[in-house]
Amino acid sequence: MSRIPEPVQTPDGPVYQGRLLDRADEEVVDQGVAFDLRTLVSRRGLLGLAGLGVGAVVLAACAPTEAGTSATTGSEATGSTAEGEIPDETAGPYPGDGSNGPDVLEESGIVRQDITTSIDGSAIADGIPLTIAFRILDRANGDVPFAGVAVYAWHCTAQGEYSMYSSGLEDVDYLRGVQMADAEGNVSFTSIFPGCYSGRWPHIHFEVYPDVDSITDSANAIATSQMALPGETCATVYADARYGGSAQNLAQTTLASDNVFGDDSAVLQLATITGDADAGYTATLVVSVDTTTAPSAGAAASGGPGGGAGGPSGGGEPPAR
Repeated sequence: MSRIPEPVQTPDGPVYQGRLLDRADEEVVDQGVAFDLRTLVSRRGLLGLAGLGVGAVVLAACAPTEAGTSATTGSEATGSTAEGEIPDETAGPYPGDGSNGPDVLEESGIVRQDITTSIDGSAIADGIPLTIAFRILDRANGDVPFAGVAVYAWHCTAQGEYSMYSSGLEDVDYLRGVQMADAEGNVSFTSIFPGCYSGRWPHIHFEVYPDVDSITDSANAIATSQMALPGETCATVYADARYGGSAQNLAQTTLASDNVFGDDSAVLQLATITGDADAGYTATLVVSVDTTTAPSAGAAASGGPGGGAGGPSGGGEPPAR
């Protein structure tokens, strides 16, 4: 049996393949079957878990569903492991990276962990708290932690609008920020849970750059993709009055029908979710970046508006303010 990797230490506690350990002081193999069933492991990980007598159960339990949750009893889908390179996706029509006009990456102060406010503090985005956590892996070197890369993340407001683009928000730059990966490849942002606008499944955009000095030119991005948010959690969040219209929009789409995630129902892009609506949530995604393959989407691919996908087909159409 192959050796099971050590959990990664994060500010929220030890994480194994994107999931917080139930028993922080014990080894991965001692977490119990409930933990195993809630963890989407890689194929090689499944071979290791087979010795624990649960491999076949995990295979059946972790198939993604249209609702954006796993088939495991009472739990969300657990997000992606490094089973493959993160899919290249459009940066959408609202990247704010200079590829179609507005460029927040030229702004002093964009390197920040808390993205709930505008850089100058003049505006605050309201919504249920969300910590966005990425673990970036270097696939060209065996999926070791990709220390030092810069991650630019952005997403819509609770009302489905984008700062710097939506009517009335042209001079606002909240819900956008850059962080550098630590020695373990970890990056996190303090934000709010995004709303759901017509035509798209709830998501968070991100671009990965070789280093923080590269962020001023969107063509330098080595990966452009999107994190999908699990449907069960979205439905809970959208019961909040601040997310007017999101519940109806969510009901009109699925991961399978989404024009970005529909190819494979976001099997490598579906976040692990922990927390609750009162205390806030944490969305975690493992992102394997392969620098030996040429980017095929996003601003890095074409440099055009929204990385070539442009309008609503790439990013949906958020409502006017």
